[in-house]
Amino acid sequence: MTAPRDRRPRAAAFDRVLDALAGRYPPTMLGAFAGRLPAFQILIGTILSARSRDEATDKVCSVLFKQYPTPARLAAARPADLIPLLRPIGFYRQKASFITETARLLLARHGGEVPRTLDELTALPGVGRKVANCVLVYAFGVPAIPVDTHVHRIANRLGWVRTRTPEETERALAARLPRRHWLTITDLLVGHGKAVCRPLGPRCGECPVARWCAHGRARRPAPA
Repeated sequence: MTAPRDRRPRAAAFDRVLDALAGRYPPTMLGAFAGRLPAFQILIGTILSARSRDEATDKVCSVLFKQYPTPARLAAARPADLIPLLRPIGFYRQKASFITETARLLLARHGGEVPRTLDELTALPGVGRKVANCVLVYAFGVPAIPVDTHVHRIANRLGWVRTRTPEETERALAARLPRRHWLTITDLLVGHGKAVCRPLGPRCGECPVARWCAHGRARRPAPA
């Protein structure tokens, strides 16, 4: 009996796409934060970025960190103090509670330092796997795969995975993606998802990786 064919993408499939996208788009908000802001501010900025546009979150962070640059300063604030600052982003009341409580827990449990493990990070308010993985990548340079809607959508369109949720996509990519790409894949696919591979009306005709994309090939007109 013939063994079933392994249809998982090989390392070269990832290399071609990610190498073609490298340097093509400006860094994301978190990509711009990396190496410039301390880990605490990257953690808070990532919590605030959930379900919000980078442009709005970036402006909010700029104002917030001038007034509350450290865990001690933020822990001393009341959520009500933060609402006027956070109002431009989504779920601002909930996030005001998340970030003040997170600052207090950092002081109480971690000596004011941001932890460097997934389990410790996800124990903080407002921190799920995506946020925790972002902190590992952008604050500490620890290989991880943050999967947002862009990464989930594009990984499926490319044919790298066949998954229904971002959590499934993270697990599938972790099993297949060479670790040399773990620190860069999110920024590259998010940039590509905003500029070209959009949720609705993807610009396949302008796509630099369409030749390797299962979705792009399916959209090509049949030859006359």
